[in-house]
Amino acid sequence: MFEGSVQELTRWPVKSLRGEEVAAARFDERGMVGDRAHALVDLREKRAGRVLTVRQNQELLAWHAHYDGAAESPTLRAPDGKEWSWTDPGLTATLTESLGIPLELRSAPSQSDRGPTVLVTIDASLKALEEELAAPVELARFRPNIHLSLDAPAFAEQDWGFGTTLTIGDVILEVVGDRAGPCIRCAVPSWDPAGKERWPKLQRWLIEQHDNKFGVIMRATRPGEVRVGDHAWLQPV
Repeated sequence: MFEGSVQELTRWPVKSLRGEEVAAARFDERGMVGDRAHALVDLREKRAGRVLTVRQNQELLAWHAHYDGAAESPTLRAPDGKEWSWTDPGLTATLTESLGIPLELRSAPSQSDRGPTVLVTIDASLKALEEELAAPVELARFRPNIHLSLDAPAFAEQDWGFGTTLTIGDVILEVVGDRAGPCIRCAVPSWDPAGKERWPKLQRWLIEQHDNKFGVIMRATRPGEVRVGDHAWLQPV
């Protein structure tokens, strides 16, 4: 068993937009509550009805999303700094103009590509990756929900299979269900968190040296609240 603590909690209210660090969050059958609960839907003919992501337009990363207090609808901050309520009737037209893509807004729980899951990353692996590349690597590139300081070896999560459990207070996360386990990365981490510059070497390095894995995908099997600084125990399988 490995032991450590929660170093960061990050919620991504709108899929593929920049998110918010939080001090505490609830986890249940939806994953991190409020995470990817909103999305932009592409209306172009060949992609009509599909969720718009950074893979289609990195300019999404120029927009921020956060919740104000207990609000269920997020507030978006545009590249020019202006803030828009998700329910503002002018938001759709503004996003369409900003991104150059006709779209509509969609709200539904757990719109992650992998369903109602939680992405966990380990600080030892991030630091080791920086050493390998001889350059800083922003954690936000990987868009995790929970970042742990853990006494596990770097990249140990690449081998954590079904049945692996993470206990944080009352919350239990497990590698269970469809598409859980070590996270196979897409091209998104190769973009800096603001979507301004691409770093192809990062993706090539992960593919060549780490089987294109970074982090582990889990599901909440016992609900509750997690706070930054909480003690964590992980039992790998």
